[in-house]
Amino acid sequence: MVAGRKKLLILLGPTAVGKTDLSVSYARRYDSPIISCDSRQIYREMSIGTAVPSAALRAGIPHYFIQDHTIFEPYTAGKYEVEALALLESLFKQGHETLVMVGGSGFYIDALCEGLDDFPPADLPLREELMRRLKEEGVESLRLELKSLDPASYEAIDIANGQRVVRALEVCLMTGRPFSSFKTGTRKERPFEIEKIGLTRPRAELYARIDARVLQMVEDGLMDEVRRLYPHRALTALQTVGYKELFPVLEGEYDLARGIELVQRNTRHYAKRQLSWWARDKSIRWQEA
Repeated sequence: MVAGRKKLLILLGPTAVGKTDLSVSYARRYDSPIISCDSRQIYREMSIGTAVPSAALRAGIPHYFIQDHTIFEPYTAGKYEVEALALLESLFKQGHETLVMVGGSGFYIDALCEGLDDFPPADLPLREELMRRLKEEGVESLRLELKSLDPASYEAIDIANGQRVVRALEVCLMTGRPFSSFKTGTRKERPFEIEKIGLTRPRAELYARIDARVLQMVEDGLMDEVRRLYPHRALTALQTVGYKELFPVLEGEYDLARGIELVQRNTRHYAKRQLSWWARDKSIRWQEA
């Protein structure tokens, strides 16, 4: 690290790889709080299905962006960029030399490290129509339309995330240009050094950990959490793995065993997409978890 220059250390990797445990050891080493960069753990109404770190793990270490927003107010990578940069500035001013960030949300990490491009403002009526379609038709119909209009975005974004698909499709339809064409790739300078450490495991081991964690979530009461959130199932925040597969269980569409299988399968697919996202980032130093 350059003498006198502050540093942000980011621990990233696919879901269930083991980031949380390692982040605690790094936080203790650098006497740092832990700054979460997870687009689902920010919601206070979601806990079990988002694998929020336990109270025991968080004991004695301040955590930020953990259950401090609500599912009833849309949250974006742009908001995260603004809020996280303000937090980092404040923490560095308090005397921290190295701050520890941990997460698996590639888009949020990129927003913080590189900044977001200047996309056109939202077309609210169009967005409302697309959100209605998302609710009635499901994400599959929208992402097939996105694939037709903008193959590059289809390959790059998390196509299981309905909110991301809606935003990309909204820009395509509103401007007549691909969403990807607005990405200039211009990196914004940050007043601190950034080091990224990526955690990995052999694919079979990672998938076994994912399957086991889903079973543990169910044992810990995931269905009770899903049942409590069911009245709000149309919210964007709940169009996510671990919840959207289990709402149909409550509706009798299929049984719990099938719901668990779908959560496991879709979580494995999500982990694969996370790794594909980071494969293009040559600044990441990968290590076995």
